[in-house]
Amino acid sequence: MTRPQDHRPLSPFMLGPYYRLQISSVLSLLHRVTGFALSIGLILFALWLISAAYYPDCYADIQALAASIVGKLFLFGWTWAFFYHLGNGIRHLNWDLGKGFTIPEMTRSGWVVVVFSLSMTVLTWAIIIRKVGL
Repeated sequence: MTRPQDHRPLSPFMLGPYYRLQISSVLSLLHRVTGFALSIGLILFALWLISAAYYPDCYADIQALAASIVGKLFLFGWTWAFFYHLGNGIRHLNWDLGKGFTIPEMTRSGWVVVVFSLSMTVLTWAIIIRKVGL
């Protein structure tokens, strides 16, 4: 609790003039969001597999949705979420070894994760487009 003359914020999560957003906090939030997105995508993937095995009409509907622009955007985002979560997980494993805790190292490794996730997503989709087409 603050005293009346003390105008400092109670929480670092108060954005604005009190707290400057840092890459580590953004990447931490993204790690949680991508983990959730991967979970939802995995449920949809399981439904796709089940429908392929048992429900041909449902499978055709899911295939049509996946082939639509919305479906392709979802798959692109899911691919990015996978590579981001993978890269950030490796970053966390490095931290578990007690390495990379200085601010410059944390910032550098965070940007490495961002570049890795974006480049691997683009590379993966370039290969998919080349082999299968859109």
